[in-house]
Amino acid sequence: MRQADLFSRAAANVPGLPATRAAAPAGPGAPVPLGTRFPPLAPVADLPPLSATHAAVRSPQPDHEDAARRLEETGLYRVLRRLEPRPVRAAARPAPGAETRLGIVVDTETTGLDHSRDEVIELGMVAFSYDGDGIRDVVDVFSALGEPSVPIAPEITRLTGITPEMVAGRRIDREAAARFVEGADLVIAHNAGFDRPFCEGLVGGFAAMPWACSVREIEWATLGFEGTKLGYLVNSCGWFHSGHRAADDCHALLKVLARPLPDHGGTAFGRLLEASRRTRVRLWAEGSPFHLKDALKARGYRWSDGSNGRPKAWWTEVGEDAHEAEVAYLRAEIYGRDVTPTSQRLTARDRFKR
Repeated sequence: MRQADLFSRAAANVPGLPATRAAAPAGPGAPVPLGTRFPPLAPVADLPPLSATHAAVRSPQPDHEDAARRLEETGLYRVLRRLEPRPVRAAARPAPGAETRLGIVVDTETTGLDHSRDEVIELGMVAFSYDGDGIRDVVDVFSALGEPSVPIAPEITRLTGITPEMVAGRRIDREAAARFVEGADLVIAHNAGFDRPFCEGLVGGFAAMPWACSVREIEWATLGFEGTKLGYLVNSCGWFHSGHRAADDCHALLKVLARPLPDHGGTAFGRLLEASRRTRVRLWAEGSPFHLKDALKARGYRWSDGSNGRPKAWWTEVGEDAHEAEVAYLRAEIYGRDVTPTSQRLTARDRFKR
């Protein structure tokens, strides 16, 4: 359509404007004749404020939890949430003799596995209150690094994330650690047989305290867990965390212990507390025939090298109610005669010592 026709149609719709106009310029850049009348611009709708336009264009903050739930509902995904430590409520630290008791979760990072030779390079502790209903509040946190007398091996750095530079010039304040655990009613470690001897080497007060082991004193398999490593337990509960730093592991273990067990009732902490109150019996199969060592090992016996005044023999630990049955097994299957094995009754104050 010619430009002149366009203007004619526009003018026809505007009252008071002639239906014709002067001839259009010959081409781009040509002058417009004087007196040429152009139709008024069509009205423009009010534009929204700039902020409103920006808000409409910008993507809203996603609802992460809703997105995670939708993924899980498909049955094709399993979403792990970041493990958030329980908040510290310092005012809730229970007083001695109160119905609410004081528990300590402890973890150590060391230069190796030998209690007599290796050293603690990190000590982490989380103090919490508990009562008959379970874990209540985190009341304090202790975290300290210490420089060892020997270099930290590269494999230890890979495992713990602790470098020689991180511990250079640092020391673990043993007096502060002793004050932290003073008055504790229970100390919990995830593998207390490893942590207790190292802790006793740092703070003498640990030796007289009741200890519980969240690896050996909770029957995780009966609760639906296929392993006992802390990282696996955390993931199985639906969380992830930065593991192998001492205080982080303490927070993670406490969350796992406090988590309700929907298919079994109660919590893992409740089961651990009950187990720690039971008396156990340690039996030594002294003088057992060498050719039966594999049978003992298969039954769960471990070898004692005779250090710390203990018998040099295969040994096991059973509940007090299983003591007589274990003695009967040794008499019938190992010795073939009536013997009375060396035994020792243990409470939470004695277990997991070096």
